[in-house]
Amino acid sequence: MTNWLGAEEWQAVVLSLQVSFWATLLSLPFGVFVAYALARWEFRGKQLLNMAVHLPLILPPVVTGYLLLLIFGRRGAVGAFLEQTFGIVLAFRWTGAALAAAIMAFPLMVRAIRLAIEAVDPKLEEAAATLGASRLQVFSTVTLPLITPGLIAGAVLAFAKAIGEFGATITFVSNIPGQTQTVPSAIYAFLQVPGGESGALRLVAISIVIAMAALLASELLARRAQRRATGREGSP
Repeated sequence: MTNWLGAEEWQAVVLSLQVSFWATLLSLPFGVFVAYALARWEFRGKQLLNMAVHLPLILPPVVTGYLLLLIFGRRGAVGAFLEQTFGIVLAFRWTGAALAAAIMAFPLMVRAIRLAIEAVDPKLEEAAATLGASRLQVFSTVTLPLITPGLIAGAVLAFAKAIGEFGATITFVSNIPGQTQTVPSAIYAFLQVPGGESGALRLVAISIVIAMAALLASELLARRAQRRATGREGSP
């Protein structure tokens, strides 16, 4: 693959995988918490939370990226605090690309996990609670095993969305080769120069392979998790 792809193209592929991996991994605990809150809890402001979660799907990605720049840029309230307190800079860094990808993918993750939680019979959780299990024990021993296929689906959806994220990323972290240039940004850059179509086609092919591999892995993991949840591990 390294012989087929040029150095700049290879850097874009590696960076995209890195950004998508961290965007998915770091947002997953928050996705589970928010999905559980929306599926099981009743509280004031629930609809506002639901709207805020899905807002990145509705807003133009460029708007989301610009808002991230205003908030997490070096002059933004959060960005200035992170830089002055912890020395963390997100704007125009690959970490900022991970943040942008995570925010854009978060609604898809939450939706998949929420549907899985809503499919679990609450009576199963109530039965475990009547036996003296705490809320955390109920979630870890009853709910989590049953929602694992949905959790995997949500993580894969988020990963795939992060791989393809372009608008918010390029607005927040620009398109710097080797630093913030992901596969979509590299494809866009190739299409802006004469003779760049071949490079763009190679990256498109790589994107398709990655997406298909992620979907296949998701299907295999979800089936395995389903067998474990139903006590049929090892059955044909």
